[in-house]
Amino acid sequence: MAAATDIETARRDPLARARALHYALAGVLALACIASLQVGATDVTLLAMLSKLAQGEALSHMERVVLFDIRLPRLALGLLVGAALAVSGAAMQGLFRNPLADPGIVGVGAGAGLGAILAIVLGTLLPVWMIDLTGNQLVPFAAFLGGWGSTILLYRVATRQGRTSVATMLLAGIALGALAGALSGILIYIADDRQLRDLTFWGLGSLAGASWTKVLAAGPMIALAVGAALMLGRGLNGLALGEATAAHIGIDVQRMKAVAILAVAAATGAAVAVSGGIGFIGIVVPHLLRLASGPDHRTLLPNAALLGATLLILADVIARVVIAPAELPIGIVTAVLGAPVFLWILLKRRGLVEL
Repeated sequence: MAAATDIETARRDPLARARALHYALAGVLALACIASLQVGATDVTLLAMLSKLAQGEALSHMERVVLFDIRLPRLALGLLVGAALAVSGAAMQGLFRNPLADPGIVGVGAGAGLGAILAIVLGTLLPVWMIDLTGNQLVPFAAFLGGWGSTILLYRVATRQGRTSVATMLLAGIALGALAGALSGILIYIADDRQLRDLTFWGLGSLAGASWTKVLAAGPMIALAVGAALMLGRGLNGLALGEATAAHIGIDVQRMKAVAILAVAAATGAAVAVSGGIGFIGIVVPHLLRLASGPDHRTLLPNAALLGATLLILADVIARVVIAPAELPIGIVTAVLGAPVFLWILLKRRGLVEL
């Protein structure tokens, strides 16, 4: 009886419904993490390792390598990247008040892609000391610099007399994306076969190269950026009423815009740098959550972090098992799953969505 009362309360109270969804998403995320540690290219399973430990047996060298050097860093990277992309998408949709907005609008994706392509195609032309300094992290480092550079340029273009125009940023982002695409096309045209394979693999996205080095490099920045974005809930709620109304109720609109753009740039730039191009997480997750619990950004943003991490981890599990022992790029899985879901959302809400 008490459970039925709680369910009815959650149905009537949006905040209660969002909190209930939060706990449900946390539970599903825990199950997804277990699945990620359980499956892989080898026949080593988490349950078998836990059984050995329970019986007092030591893990073999291969089991320790699989668990601690392959699957755990891959899981950690999936959690970080999924949360970063989903929270960034929710923040961008709230900032632009546009249901089709995603982190790519601020130029992060285009700039990061151009930086990665530059590193892959022209990296051998760099001085030896620079190649030795970056090691095998040259492509992620270049992608991050490209994402940040394009975002800063876009922000400067859209800001005049201390005020940032969202409309100007949107249009400038389209132009910047087109320019980055053209430059990337030139580099792809002169790339050799090996470089083309690297470009294709990076562009489709993957967690296959996960390591503790990448986790430690991207983790702090993603955590700080996502934490800053989670603090924007009240401001984004006020902005939904218009900039003038938001300013009248005490929200520093210009400061909120700057924090949102920089947080999205940091989170998405770091995520794209270590995982490549992974689509649909940032645009689908906020829509699903609005259908489930409403548009309140105070609960939408933290729930987006949980759902984004869950979906990316599950997509990674599918990528590992669907053609095992080979592996699909995770960007293919998110596109195959995300595109139909997004179309379903649009059909369900086509009378409500205004562009």
